[in-house]
Amino acid sequence: MPRTTDRLPFPYRPEAGVLAHRLSALQGALDWAAAATQAAPWVRSVRENPPPFWAMESLLKEYPISSAEGLALMRLAEALLRVPDAETAIALTADQLGRADFDGAADSTLARLSSTAIAMSKKFLPEAGNEPGLMVKLGARTVVAATLRAVQLLGRQFVLGQTIEEGMKEAASARKRQVNLSFSFDMLGEGARTDADALRYLASYQNAIAAIARTADPQRAPSQNDGISIKLSALHPRYEDAQHERVMRELVPRVWQLCEGAAAANLNLTIDAEEVDRLELSLEVFEALARLVAQHCPQWQGFGLALQSYQTRAVELIEHVAALGRQYQLKFMCRLVKGAYWDAEIKRAQEQGLPAYPVFTQKPHTDVSYLACAQALLNAPEAIYPQFATHNAGTIAAILQLATRQGAPFELQRLHGMGEGIYREVLKNPAVACRVYAPVGAHRDLLAYLVRRLLENGANSSFVHQLADESVGMDELLLSPLEQSKPEAMSSTLPLPPDLYGLKRPNSLGLDLAVVVHRDPLLAAHAALVVPTVPEASAAEAQAAVGKAVQAFAGWNHTPVAERAATLRRAADAMQQQLPRLCALLVKEAHKGWGDAVSEVREAIDFLRYYANDAERVMAPQTLPGPTGESNTLRMEGRGAWVCISPWNFPLAIFAGQVAAALATGNTVLAKPAEQTPAIALEAVKLLHAAGVPAGALQLLHGPGETVGASLVAQPGIAGVVFTGSTQVAKIIQRALAAKDGPIIPLIAETGGINAMLVDSTALPEQVADAVAQSAFRSAGQRCSALRLLCVHEAIADGVIEMIEGAARELVAGDPSDLATDLGPVIDAEAFEGISRHVQRLHTDATPLLDSRRSMPALPHVIAPQMFEVASIGEVTQEIFGPVLQVVRWGGDPMAVVQQINALGYGLTLGIQTRIDSRAQALARAARVGNVYVNRNMIGAVVGVQPFGGEGLSGTGPKAGGPNYLLRFCAEQTLTINTTAAGGNVALFTA
Repeated sequence: MPRTTDRLPFPYRPEAGVLAHRLSALQGALDWAAAATQAAPWVRSVRENPPPFWAMESLLKEYPISSAEGLALMRLAEALLRVPDAETAIALTADQLGRADFDGAADSTLARLSSTAIAMSKKFLPEAGNEPGLMVKLGARTVVAATLRAVQLLGRQFVLGQTIEEGMKEAASARKRQVNLSFSFDMLGEGARTDADALRYLASYQNAIAAIARTADPQRAPSQNDGISIKLSALHPRYEDAQHERVMRELVPRVWQLCEGAAAANLNLTIDAEEVDRLELSLEVFEALARLVAQHCPQWQGFGLALQSYQTRAVELIEHVAALGRQYQLKFMCRLVKGAYWDAEIKRAQEQGLPAYPVFTQKPHTDVSYLACAQALLNAPEAIYPQFATHNAGTIAAILQLATRQGAPFELQRLHGMGEGIYREVLKNPAVACRVYAPVGAHRDLLAYLVRRLLENGANSSFVHQLADESVGMDELLLSPLEQSKPEAMSSTLPLPPDLYGLKRPNSLGLDLAVVVHRDPLLAAHAALVVPTVPEASAAEAQAAVGKAVQAFAGWNHTPVAERAATLRRAADAMQQQLPRLCALLVKEAHKGWGDAVSEVREAIDFLRYYANDAERVMAPQTLPGPTGESNTLRMEGRGAWVCISPWNFPLAIFAGQVAAALATGNTVLAKPAEQTPAIALEAVKLLHAAGVPAGALQLLHGPGETVGASLVAQPGIAGVVFTGSTQVAKIIQRALAAKDGPIIPLIAETGGINAMLVDSTALPEQVADAVAQSAFRSAGQRCSALRLLCVHEAIADGVIEMIEGAARELVAGDPSDLATDLGPVIDAEAFEGISRHVQRLHTDATPLLDSRRSMPALPHVIAPQMFEVASIGEVTQEIFGPVLQVVRWGGDPMAVVQQINALGYGLTLGIQTRIDSRAQALARAARVGNVYVNRNMIGAVVGVQPFGGEGLSGTGPKAGGPNYLLRFCAEQTLTINTTAAGGNVALFTA
């Protein structure tokens, strides 16, 4: 089936241009002053007669999300219900409540009572991070039980019912109080990580549709019946663009089952909106389903989807959906929302170095886009039934104005538990219909949903938050977003992704592999690429190269640092221009997947730019204080000729980082790449030479480590060695350098590690599963930082391990040039055989958790993800450099777990998954590792952001990509001049 990804505009366009188009479309179509006049009485009434204390508006008034108290309550709501063991629940409650001051006076009587109760409860809790005594422990259990009950009560305000039957009963009760209400039930749950999860969600949706159908009137229009909202990510564990073929083959039939049930009862079924990088895929799924609807139930007008106005492509998306409606002669129900993943979209664009943001960066801009989208929806009455989801009184009034002018049918929507005060006033007009988006599910499943809603509506700029704040005047609350978005009113402190690091250095530009115009150049480069052959150097050639490097040192060292830095920046710019070809070479020679290849080229670019900048800082002479009549200056110089030995797992990034660091500080370089990946190193050297690095200052010497590498290390003229690779080889180099006569030669070594992740019972299982799958299996586990040992709390181990197993089974091993591949082959036959021996041993010594007999593609050296449960941390004594994860259960004191990890002797990376902030800090301080990652994956350290390197058996330091790295390449000289010998300090005499 042909892809439809070219039907929408490029997602990363300049925001100002898109906004100007939206403002132009609204010109003359909307009288905001009249809308504000209509909304003002609603606002006054809500403020004079506020909703109950637990309603969103009142809750935000008492405990704003921006306050320590609001944040503490949010964190408790997010985590407490899923903690099965009492000790951890006590620690979590103490940690969060201990961070806030609930003693302050609140406005309402109930709020004062709740604050007093919380403040008193804190006295029965242990100090965060401390072990409680017996009396405190008894009191703490009572406090936790009460807090747990309070969180459950909080959940009831935002979840209509724990079952669909309970939710429908609550909906019927609400309709007795407000006749013009309908409901869209949302079965709580986040995206599926396993196929079992997806099938469970499918059954939940089917059960809900059947229950709703029993009370629905099939003779009524879907707009008059209740309906259901579904998440596509809940129905397929790999709902992502790279898995397009599989998604279309497996997901579409699942959703069609739901559509058939909804169509039979004439219900509304809405596909919820998700992240931007899934938009094109969701449209393809939507269109495939629309064709089926047109073929089998064309009379059904209840099929629809949600649209996010914060996307810069939102209006074009509406036009595309309307065109589909006309094409298939269908009418879709379209829910317009502002969007709930804003911070995640911003972070993703920054991390991937995309040219712009796919979402608007300021709230007034999103509000303008919402109004422009509303107009576009109302302009297509033959293809779209508009549903406007908003809690903003001004926006509601504007919608009513636009809809009255158009004369098109529509409905308003609100979230259950939010916006009740405003809608209490709006719905006094019986002609206005409202649908409540109503989450249904167990309270423990509300966590991610609740936090997202609290953050979305609790932000200082949100209408719901400002409505609760009576210090915000009516004029400010109902200020026109059109006026706020005029060019003269626009201001933004959010830098574009390329400008993330300000004036210091440009962020390297990345690619979005879900976008055709970004993806196609990579595939074209791969198709055209012929990997060059790199001749091997002999030991004699290596010896001669050392002499050449020593001879070239003086000239390069005396080259001004600014000129050396400019040379590296030119090389970085050239590397950026050749990104597709370099990525293709990484895929072909190093078996990288496309995502890893793009990340590696970007890292190499970042290394060149970062070290160019840092060299200008480090090499600048420093004037030191001293007595009068004397000047003291500290200055840095290069040491001489350095041997740079780089690995095959990052054959461009680490190669470029080592070489750039040495060159930036005035050293010459003898670069020995890994035997398996010389071609990518050759390309890097060509770029550096073309940028201005003299041939004698940078020489490439390809060949086996035992001959070329050993020969280089043994040469008497070498000033230093920088090495990334195994601990065993690092020790060999260390001994060789120590045995040499002459100067003591520095060694910078970054080696491997038995990298662990500690998971306690407060951790979110879905987040853990994502982090583990990425950390252990991405790049086929061939990263220095890869997760090797998972330590999971015994109280949650069964469920977490099962989820990780399921997620691992969904990973695709095969051809790295295929966008759908998650794990390519390991680097060569030797690596494959070594990993296979370890796997065979673990099948005897440990408990296998994955079926290793999975059918594998007909490609050499491909290893599927492997998991084994071991009895203790001490059993894990070797790093297995591949997609092999060992798992151990723990209980008791997490500090003891960290001490056992420290005892292994390695110290590269550690992951911590916990919602107890004080615990995370304490464990990080106790860990003898170089990089600690809390509540995220453990891979992908960014140059200048997460300097990378370990201690113990994992390396010597200093950290690559950090502010101390270049110093190790330098020789220091202090110059002291006695100025009194030439007449003294004249300035002192004339002062």
